Amino acid sequence: MTNTNKFIQAVKNLRPGTEFSLRSPVENETGYNLVLWNTGVDDNKNAIQSTTCPHEELNWIAVKQEMDNL
Repeated sequence: MTNTNKFIQAVKNLRPGTEFSLRSPVENETGYNLVLWNTGVDDNKNAIQSTTCPHEELNWIAVKQEMDNL
């Protein structure tokens, strides 16, 4: 299992249903900081995204710990 696959599974385990897009592999904190987290929808029904995760339980330390457990 790649680290990116572990990242995806870790997010699912910690906060099911969280929507995000990956711009690069998540191998470390640098990759984590490039994740685009969906924070809402605009008037044209396009996702509003931010590199700041809106979910406090999904910080890098928690996600990395979950990844290490997989």
